[in-house]
Amino acid sequence: MRITVTSAAGEFAVVRITAEEPLDTVPAMTSRTALVTGGSRGIGLAIARKLIDRGDRVVITARKPDELQSAVEGLGGADVALAVPGNAGNAEHRRAAVRAAIETFGSCDYVVSNVGINPVYGRVIDTDLDAARKIFDVNYVGALGFVQQGYHQWLGEHGGAVLFVASVAGMRSAGGIGVYGSSKAALFHLTSHLGVELGPNVRVNALAPAVVKTQFATALFEGREKEVAKRYPAGRLGLPEDIASAAAFLLSDEASWVTGQTLVIDGGMTSVGEL
Repeated sequence: MRITVTSAAGEFAVVRITAEEPLDTVPAMTSRTALVTGGSRGIGLAIARKLIDRGDRVVITARKPDELQSAVEGLGGADVALAVPGNAGNAEHRRAAVRAAIETFGSCDYVVSNVGINPVYGRVIDTDLDAARKIFDVNYVGALGFVQQGYHQWLGEHGGAVLFVASVAGMRSAGGIGVYGSSKAALFHLTSHLGVELGPNVRVNALAPAVVKTQFATALFEGREKEVAKRYPAGRLGLPEDIASAAAFLLSDEASWVTGQTLVIDGGMTSVGEL
């Protein structure tokens, strides 16, 4: 931009500001592509929507094709979102989802591992071991598998960021969801380890929400929401949008010096010493 000053009889100055090149030639910010697992509803869908709202594209995965396609339409359609149905525990699905992001939108800059299952409730000592294996296979092995595919197909060469959606249930004893909590605790360590191993070009962080009002967490508050919310200094349960805002920050250049960290988002609940 060039600034010129001209005077007229010494009485006043006219300042003209002219661009050295037409404004329409200034390059726009390049949008990025995020792979969001478990993206058909709840926290995953909220993260996808937040990223699209700022100009990114998303590939969302989940098991049910109809729900996924409905989510894509709600996010703005095929120009900004793509559905890849499949099971997070399946290696071919993970590989195909990353490949679809690259082939459709030209990159896979962010891997957001949000998918999680908890098919059992009760004492860990009584948990069927096949059920425990299934929980870890999806919540931990599947999460790592998506990151591996993202790294080897794109992130390792081009850089980017990884985000795990964990849970405060992984911080200490969590009542009847102990195996689920254990799988999320494993993600805390994985976040720290990969933050070191994949730096400096790939940042790795995690979120640890408390109870968020989603279909997945319904059993934790249904019919007693006010009672449960009383334990939270913030006075309410979390919303998917609360988690999405934090995710968008960690998946942005503003967080370029943040890696290997787990951000607790819990309305202050863990500060009062309870889960």
